[in-house]
Amino acid sequence: MNIGVDAAALGMSNAVTAQTADVNSGYWNPAGLLKVEDQQVALMHASYFANIAQYDYAGFAMPIDDRSAFGVSVIRFGVDDILNTTQLIDSEGNIDYNRISLFSAADYGVTVSYARSLPLDGLNYGVNAKVIRRVIGEFANSWGFGFDIGIQYETRNDWKVGLMLRDITTTYNVWNINEDEFATISDAVPGENQDLPETTEITLPKAQLGFAKKFVIHYDYSILAAANLNMRFAKTNDIISSDIVSIDPALGFEFGYIDLVFVRGGVGNFQNVEQIDNTKKIGFQPNIGLGFKYKGIAVDYALTDIGDQSVALYSNIFSLKVDLGTFIR
Repeated sequence: MNIGVDAAALGMSNAVTAQTADVNSGYWNPAGLLKVEDQQVALMHASYFANIAQYDYAGFAMPIDDRSAFGVSVIRFGVDDILNTTQLIDSEGNIDYNRISLFSAADYGVTVSYARSLPLDGLNYGVNAKVIRRVIGEFANSWGFGFDIGIQYETRNDWKVGLMLRDITTTYNVWNINEDEFATISDAVPGENQDLPETTEITLPKAQLGFAKKFVIHYDYSILAAANLNMRFAKTNDIISSDIVSIDPALGFEFGYIDLVFVRGGVGNFQNVEQIDNTKKIGFQPNIGLGFKYKGIAVDYALTDIGDQSVALYSNIFSLKVDLGTFIR
């Protein structure tokens, strides 16, 4: 649930908390769903780690009335066709390849979003209810639940401010471990995996504060500038870190031509990286992206990375967004 959705947002290093205003707002800031004028759907696919892991997303949003909107999204991140070799050797010590089976390790996230405008002009809020499902073959599975709250405010001079509070109640994932299947792992590797793992995972609250403004140049050209302060309430390797809160800034821009073609870029994931000689340097992650929008269809591309630029490989991300109302009419 921390990776992100929508190639347009990923190309801007996720600096979209203040200005997100489409079906993907259910993930970035549900308050932005109020900008959806008709039914919208979005799809995204990405392959990670040399195509070993697959990341898929689908979202839907629509207005309820003039003051409220609704959205739902589904995320799956999984590794499929993993070889289960725990039964490779039978009770007599013979190797039998027919005893090899396949399983998947996958995480699912389903989010239901609701947004509503407040009496103060330009101020909107949104709420997410999340259900997390994690499955590791027949070995273990878990359920988790959590909530997010988002706020957006647009000033009279077109500045936009957004605040997203993730997992505000702390999201808990409770695991159910199949002890019989787990025992096959212990038997397959003597002396290892003898103790059952922890059965509860906790996701602590996080906050994202964003600012954005769009500048129009000679009617045909536009530049959107945005910044995010991503905050975690713990001491981390973020560039700004304390015992109370750690802050990772992100900057993004989008250059548009007649609201048809877009070029995007951003930089984020600023980290204090410890070197082999125990010194530290600042690491960061640059992203780039392209977009095309025509008659209710938007296709976006991003070259991005889910980790530090010096550790993980970059991935090609594609996403699609469709305004269904354009075709229904």
